[in-house]
Amino acid sequence: MDLRKALLAIRFVGLRTALRAVRAAWERDRWEGREVSEPAAWSPVKPLQRMIPLPDGARFTGPDAELEIRFLAPDVVRLTWTPGVLPLPYAIVRERLEEVRVARGEQADGWTLESEALGLEVRADGRICFRDGAGRIWRVEDPPERRGEAWRHRVRLRPEERLYGLGERAAPLNRRGRIYRMWNRDPGGSYGPGADPLYLGIPLWLSLHAEGAYLVFYENPFEASFDLGASEPDAAWVTFTGGALREYVFYGPPSRLLERYTALTGRPPLPPRWALGFHQSRWSYESAEEVRAVARGFRDHGLPLHAIHLDIDYMDGYRVFTVDRRRFPDLSELIRELEGQGIRTVVIVDPGVKADPGYAVYREGVARGMFCRLPDGRLYRGLVWPGWCVFPDFTDPEVRAWWGEHYRAFLEAGVTGFWHDMNEPTAFVAWGEPTFPRRVRHAMEGRGGDHREAHNLYGLLMNRAAWEALRRLQSDRRPFLLTRSGWAGIQRYAWTWTGDVESSWAALRQTLATVLGLGLSGVPYSGPDIGGFSGAPSAELFVRWFQAAAFMPFFRNHAAKGTPRREPWVFGEPVLSIARAFLRLRVRLLPYLYTLAWEAAQTGAPLVRPLFWLNEQDPALWEIEDAFLLGSALLVAPVLEAGARAREVFLPTGEWYDFWSDAQRAGPARVLVEAPLDRLPLFVRAGSLLPLAEPEGVTLHLYVSSKEEGEGMFYEDAGDGFGPCRVDRFEWRWEGESLRIHRIREGELSEPEGGFRLEFHGFTPARAWADGRPVPVEGSTLVAPPFTELILEGRPVRSPA
Repeated sequence: MDLRKALLAIRFVGLRTALRAVRAAWERDRWEGREVSEPAAWSPVKPLQRMIPLPDGARFTGPDAELEIRFLAPDVVRLTWTPGVLPLPYAIVRERLEEVRVARGEQADGWTLESEALGLEVRADGRICFRDGAGRIWRVEDPPERRGEAWRHRVRLRPEERLYGLGERAAPLNRRGRIYRMWNRDPGGSYGPGADPLYLGIPLWLSLHAEGAYLVFYENPFEASFDLGASEPDAAWVTFTGGALREYVFYGPPSRLLERYTALTGRPPLPPRWALGFHQSRWSYESAEEVRAVARGFRDHGLPLHAIHLDIDYMDGYRVFTVDRRRFPDLSELIRELEGQGIRTVVIVDPGVKADPGYAVYREGVARGMFCRLPDGRLYRGLVWPGWCVFPDFTDPEVRAWWGEHYRAFLEAGVTGFWHDMNEPTAFVAWGEPTFPRRVRHAMEGRGGDHREAHNLYGLLMNRAAWEALRRLQSDRRPFLLTRSGWAGIQRYAWTWTGDVESSWAALRQTLATVLGLGLSGVPYSGPDIGGFSGAPSAELFVRWFQAAAFMPFFRNHAAKGTPRREPWVFGEPVLSIARAFLRLRVRLLPYLYTLAWEAAQTGAPLVRPLFWLNEQDPALWEIEDAFLLGSALLVAPVLEAGARAREVFLPTGEWYDFWSDAQRAGPARVLVEAPLDRLPLFVRAGSLLPLAEPEGVTLHLYVSSKEEGEGMFYEDAGDGFGPCRVDRFEWRWEGESLRIHRIREGELSEPEGGFRLEFHGFTPARAWADGRPVPVEGSTLVAPPFTELILEGRPVRSPA
């Protein structure tokens, strides 16, 4: 730890805790030192000798290793090299995706397996080639190697190949050319670009190259290294310190890859609609009166607010599941007041339980054997905010049920969301790894194991415990969980954020690549602490960060203890007015965001997408990381440099509308766009439908292309719970001078009262008929009763930039 980080740590945790951290580090090292070192040499597997057919694949056996290959669908295959402990299926929700017919064959140096979509060539030495239906090779794995319990293998990389994913990374969007550690870790109060690892790693990458796209997910929670072309420019080395070498390989375009991956690991559930609004937080609002003052400030300044987060200082001595009755004498009354203003309350929950015999959660947990233990049977104690703590073993189903029951009191008080922190898991130490010793024991669903296997799973399983409890305790409401850590499958339970990022322009730029990478890793809901967590952003940096975050799924203002206040009015004008405008724009966007959330629940598609999502075959889009798509309709180009009042934006192929002016531009093109402080470049793709909340109600904005057809959808329900819903799908096309719109309705929710309000961009209707009945037209707007087909006559409107 450098001096700056040491001083920052002392500021955050206090001098007494910092001194205790020396003892914590010494105790950890005492246990770590008992580990047996691994042999030094890597050995390739000996040649495979025999193929045993399976209904959906084959098993190949050799003197020292076995390879099992199973097709889960025509375009999805699972490969497992053993020996090594098989993973518990924490990440997996479906064993099979589709029935598939597999053809097997033999050749001079090995065997072949083929489905209707892809083929594998398995050589006797263990080399594996992946081919598409036309015989083109799109992935090659060299024979794997073993060293003690560890596995590694080498994957060939093509010169033009780009690699994305790996979960949360402070790295470029294209991960190629660096080494990444797969070991969830708190980087220590403040991090910037290049820090590795971070809180939420996922052993997955998505590849783009000239022969197509594929995704590979390694189902192995042990510590790993992903050397993606750093040591060898034309190869990736993937190394796991233990466990079987198991991978799932998916083939197809990016949207199909995420759809298949989330079919396997679970789709993100539809969140309550309020969660897509604005969240205000700070470490910490330390009293009920301070919370009331913050809410009053938002109200008095005309700033929409959907949630307030309570950080650790609402607790009694940082004891989890308690409330400091001196500073928060009646939490339930405070929550009722806030809810009356349309503001939900989210409280933080950490996994560390203070080792205090006078504390009921600790006493009960010890009596029932709920906490992790050392190999000698003693409770493992680590240092966190309350002091010495013990930690639930979330790999035990009884512990998960016990822990989940503690959320009941908060739910009864009216809490509507929970924020899980410190669950990498983190324990304070003066040096070295800020987590449990690797020899700490875990139940692992009854088969036993240690922290080497459980570490990366800890955050995932804490969220599983809470999710299952909330669904049980409050079955009529959708849970909202926010987590700092997790693993593959975390999208089933929780949102995440980018953690304790520094307050700098470089960190703002990094935020885009981090959020995009999480989306491509199956985690569609994330966002940053606006302005950065650990510093004092200038007014300009705060504005530009606020503008970018307004288009990300999780929209929260949060900052560290000891930093200047960060509520929008603190900065004065023009920051206050700019923040107000973007908060109101976020409210307008909620119908669109909610529709994207429904799409994510159906397909796994991230809300924030890289530009190559539009066309993965266009290499010009592969490296763009200073702009992003919000759904398929919006292209967002945040301003990422101090003093900039214009920026260059790459517009992909097609027609684009400037959101602010309706001026039209054609792509592909690089365009210079004005960006005064109160505005960022924002474009709408022609052929899109954009549902927006307007004073008159939801308005469906149709951005008409002069040449192409268009489509879009609008999802609606009560905003929470599990009642009826409705999806309206719209498709439109030109027929001579007429625009014909076809609507397909799905779901049981009743038709909208008053019909559909439509506003056209690039087209001015003169006459309209809904299912043959005339509809009045006012300018570019009309209100149509629920229809199956809407026919319009009018004229195109061209507004060149």
